[in-house]
Amino acid sequence: MKTEFTPKLFTLLKEGITKKQLSNDILSGIIVGIVALPLAIAFAIASGVSPEKGLITAVIAGITISLLSGSRVQIGGPTGAFIIIIYGIVQEHGIGGLTIATFMAGFIIIGFGLARMGNYLKFIPYPLIVGFTSGIAVIIFSSQIKDFFGLNMGEVPVDFIDKWETYTSNFLKVNWQAFSIAIATVIISLKFSKISPKIPGSIVAIVISTVVVYYFNLPVDTIESRFGEIPNSISLPEIPNINFAIIQQLIQPAIAIALLGSIESLLSAVVADGMTGGRHRSNMELIAQGTANIFSGLFGGIPATGAIARTATNIKNGGRTPIAGIIHAIVLLLIMLLFAPVAKLIPLSCLAGILVVVAWHMGEWHHFFSLLKSNRLDVIVLLTTFFLTVFFDLILAIEIGMILSSFIFMKRMSEETTFENTAHLLKYNEIYKEKLFEEEIPGIPKGILMYEINGPLFFGASQKFQEVITDLNFKTEVLVLRMRNVPFIDASGMNRLKEICLQFKENKTQIIISGANRKVKKELLKADAYSLIGKHNITDNIKIAIERARYLLKENNKS
Repeated sequence: MKTEFTPKLFTLLKEGITKKQLSNDILSGIIVGIVALPLAIAFAIASGVSPEKGLITAVIAGITISLLSGSRVQIGGPTGAFIIIIYGIVQEHGIGGLTIATFMAGFIIIGFGLARMGNYLKFIPYPLIVGFTSGIAVIIFSSQIKDFFGLNMGEVPVDFIDKWETYTSNFLKVNWQAFSIAIATVIISLKFSKISPKIPGSIVAIVISTVVVYYFNLPVDTIESRFGEIPNSISLPEIPNINFAIIQQLIQPAIAIALLGSIESLLSAVVADGMTGGRHRSNMELIAQGTANIFSGLFGGIPATGAIARTATNIKNGGRTPIAGIIHAIVLLLIMLLFAPVAKLIPLSCLAGILVVVAWHMGEWHHFFSLLKSNRLDVIVLLTTFFLTVFFDLILAIEIGMILSSFIFMKRMSEETTFENTAHLLKYNEIYKEKLFEEEIPGIPKGILMYEINGPLFFGASQKFQEVITDLNFKTEVLVLRMRNVPFIDASGMNRLKEICLQFKENKTQIIISGANRKVKKELLKADAYSLIGKHNITDNIKIAIERARYLLKENNKS
């Protein structure tokens, strides 16, 4: 495909961008830039590096990703997902090792894109994604306890259990002023949108807490007290000194950065597609992310990827082209150049409060607990990935999760593959009066569209299923999904089905499911799809489904 390796910005510039959209993108970029400021600083500090490295990454990687992205709306920069990887690399290899690993990871991600691996990385099973994402959220929360409570203690251990043992032994040293600031930050960050949806609560919390700490000279740690001045300039790019021995030493951390960066960026792009109805170019997106990490390494930054929360903020504020992402990076650059002397006064307990809110949103706990009610095998993948992420290593968790998912898939497929006598099949069809599709349904009323799904709706087929259904470029009042030949549906397939139902519901299109077997109906019930689709819209056979569709059409015409 000719456009596969063409950045979305180039395509949009060729087609033309309206003045109204341009103004929307500029406004959205300014808002996202303000939202990204505290996050860039907080992610850097939580990762064990100085705060300006987060800002450098947000500026350099942010503008590179927007220029080359395969998505219209992707916002790139440092993210919470990288905290545990970066912290571990810095502890073992130092800042210099992190810079080289980031630089190397960029080339690996570009290699993924050129090898067209973007077509496959997005098929990672949903329980696995929720498992490691929730695990990362727990680790981010754990890493912020020291600053959240203002504990007067030494370095925080890397190991999860050691970390909490150290916290427990130091919990009598709580700084109540720091704790109050952290609690206030959490409340403001979560609730301020009710007062003003346009102004980020995190920025309000930072301004208030910084003014209070400075004016009353409160005894709490600030960026300045721990890290000194924040540089208000970006140094010239410098090619890292790399040789074969260094590559051998850092290849594993580089691969870890590349894998997580690729998964996170494509996940963000898929979420953005669901919100905008667009479709990103997976392989071009990987090339953009790889290039961004190379440049981030050259300027002394940290790993970067697509940021789901900032991308969603961009979409909600009207951003629809990469210009919004470019403006967001420029805004951060201006803030860094002009307001660095003020930013150094931000209390660390405020940043800890912001990261606790990030961890809460990142965990998506409603999805986590919903999956615990699903198929037992999906629960095994979810919990295995979650606990391995928290107690051992993120990349190990992803590797084991993928292996488990593969074995579970093979088990399911082997159970569902049967060999039956054709005479028996004919007899079965006579009993249930099954006929050829054309004979069975001689005509479908206008306003009704029908799709038949044949085969299991599992994680490998769910993406294609969503693409086929969302490719419908015409409106229909009722969509009938015929599922008589779907032997099972896993958590990924269920998640895609629910996304499609919500998307069509917004467009006032009703969905009817026909002929689902007992096993599929059980999964629909567990996933609360009955309340989403409507109990009467889940029918036993195609005859009832068409009758139900005709009834809905009549009701629509009355209204």
